[in-house]
Amino acid sequence: MTPRHLIPRRLVPARTATALTGTALTATALTAGLITIPATAEARTTAEARTAAAPPVPARMASLGDSITRAFNACGWYSDCPSRSWSTGSTSSVNSHYLRLRAQNSALTAYNDARSGAKIADLNGQAQTAVSQQAGYVTVLMGANDACTSSESGMTSVADYETRFRAAMSTLRSGLPNALVFVASVPDIKRLWEVGRTSAAARTAWSAFGICQSMLANPTSTAAADTARRDRVRQRVIAFNQVQASVCAEYGPNCRFDGNAVFSYPFTLSQVSSWDYFHPNASGQAVLAQQTYARSFWGSALISREAAA
Repeated sequence: MTPRHLIPRRLVPARTATALTGTALTATALTAGLITIPATAEARTTAEARTAAAPPVPARMASLGDSITRAFNACGWYSDCPSRSWSTGSTSSVNSHYLRLRAQNSALTAYNDARSGAKIADLNGQAQTAVSQQAGYVTVLMGANDACTSSESGMTSVADYETRFRAAMSTLRSGLPNALVFVASVPDIKRLWEVGRTSAAARTAWSAFGICQSMLANPTSTAAADTARRDRVRQRVIAFNQVQASVCAEYGPNCRFDGNAVFSYPFTLSQVSSWDYFHPNASGQAVLAQQTYARSFWGSALISREAAA
């Protein structure tokens, strides 16, 4: 039996209310073809509108989630590496949300409230912690462990996932009514199977440590039963993301879902840990930071400013 301390913890892997200002009227007229302006001027008008919509950076932020947000295996042998977290990490090469926002507010303090091995049942407790910290910005990435289980039958049901996700979001809304909440989609764990199934090292790690067997069991099998199982597990992840998108939309303008950016990103095997071939390594954390920040409350404004420069 593998010693307990060596067993990896499971993957733990826009709406903007715009007043009808002069800028908005101009944009409407442009769309209708009523007026024309040079392309560079049009880009600058759009950039200015988006920049104006970017909220101020708060004094405190918190990250909720599992081992992905704890950056498990991103710097050490089967250990958390929170300094390399996509959300609240301090490592410059990852360039987390925290570092990007601290460049705008040097007083920003970050709390990593995620826990390796966490499931959706743990999210409300983490949300309560964020409330106690009075976070003004909260990131959420939770659900991989609810699909990555020892067998397909062990996956969290969609109904239970929704109930618990709603409870956590309600805690944030009531305890932090002015906070901004960013929800990242659950990664496509079938993509991991696709990029790792031909790697002997990956297959060995998955089997030896019993990693995500709901998806990764019998990785080389093309039998109909295994193919159907993988598709059902992937569909469960899709359903979890649909729940997140729906609840975030109901939450209002203070919540933003990433539009499935994390789920859709075509990550490669080189972006996961070579120790477990499962968790994002430092390079993978950097990609997560880039992909999610671009969809954050501040990311679109930054992109617009760069495009107009």
